[in-house]
Amino acid sequence: MIKNHFVRPWAWVPTLYLGESLPFSAVMLISVIMFKDFGLTDGQITVYTGWLGLPWVIKPLWSPFVDNFKTKRWWILSMQFLMGLALAAVAFTIPTAYWLQCSLAIFMLIAFASATHDVSADGFYIIGLNNREQELYVGVRNTFYRIGMMLGQGGMVTLQAVIALSLTSSVHDDNSQNSLAWAIIFVIMALLMLALGLFHSIALPKVEQPLHDRFVLKTQLVEFWNTLKVFARKPHIITALLFILLFRLPEGLLTKIVPLFLTRSVAEGGLEMTKVDFGLVYGTLGVIGLLAGGIIGGWAVSKWGLKKCLWPLVLCITLPDLVYVYLSYVPTDSVWLIGSCVCIEQIGYGLGFAAYTLYLVHFSRGERTTAVFAICTAGQYLGGVMLPGMVSGLISESVGYQTFFLIVMALCLVTFAVTALVKIEEEKA
Repeated sequence: MIKNHFVRPWAWVPTLYLGESLPFSAVMLISVIMFKDFGLTDGQITVYTGWLGLPWVIKPLWSPFVDNFKTKRWWILSMQFLMGLALAAVAFTIPTAYWLQCSLAIFMLIAFASATHDVSADGFYIIGLNNREQELYVGVRNTFYRIGMMLGQGGMVTLQAVIALSLTSSVHDDNSQNSLAWAIIFVIMALLMLALGLFHSIALPKVEQPLHDRFVLKTQLVEFWNTLKVFARKPHIITALLFILLFRLPEGLLTKIVPLFLTRSVAEGGLEMTKVDFGLVYGTLGVIGLLAGGIIGGWAVSKWGLKKCLWPLVLCITLPDLVYVYLSYVPTDSVWLIGSCVCIEQIGYGLGFAAYTLYLVHFSRGERTTAVFAICTAGQYLGGVMLPGMVSGLISESVGYQTFFLIVMALCLVTFAVTALVKIEEEKA
């Protein structure tokens, strides 16, 4: 193994996870607001974007190939350049008559590339840092991952509104203004991804040698089967699976509905925020809360250990969800009050997700670390993103936002139950 000691983690961990989250943000978050702008219902939006989460669920099928062919560094760079080009392609589909079909098809391509990038980036994180560094930087990694999502869902949405307004004098049709503004946004995101690819071609350290340089189907099938056996033989596998699948269930329901709740009209039960205000809340106040929660959570686990910190951090990720119950029953047009509520929830999310991520890292250590971690994150997406995300819009349409948020709070009991069952053995630094 090659080890470059002159490249410090601060030089690449933040940007690596920024590059991991930007495409995810485009596919799973920005698309929610764009589809809402183009007239789709909550149910349509969550079902369509829910299916786009499929690659993150099935990525273990090809993770052994990523683990054994070329290097993880090679995969990271290749996928970042591919996603940059695909994001640019989205921009050209928006003005067409088949914008929905074309954008969904390209989003699915980006999703597969992003899922492959996740496998390689997470593996690179594990082999590029020692155990102590993994714990120390987990808050940084989670924070910059979420910053990427906030940059997309907050910054890019705000920028789209500003661009649409600036086009008023030259483009008189509101729909054309909106479409052109969204096309410009995807060109900007494409340039960001290409820039990250160029930066990482210099900044990522070389910490590995390729195991294979050509694809052999039989070899990869054997590798995948061996990975499944390693995963199945992990200690306390049943309780671990329950924890991985169900820990983020309440957050999975909230992820797609909160942006819709904040921006839908008062008549529809929402808070009717403008896209500029929405971007301020998610792109500024939310990031401040996330920065505090993510870094403090990683530091706390690094100092006191995951076992001691788990329950306090579980309370942090669940109880702040009450802010959305409050906002649905006591609606307000105060941007700062809404922003404060979102900030509180994001602080809690950052704290709790730090513990969850470190559990996945600890569980994956040992034989075939990268491929096992890919299975863990696939379970995380299935139970914490894809399935709850797909049904969230259908539930909110059926019962309304107020009852929906009460259901989310009730399902926090599931998070408590799987936390009580999971077995954690502290590891020595």
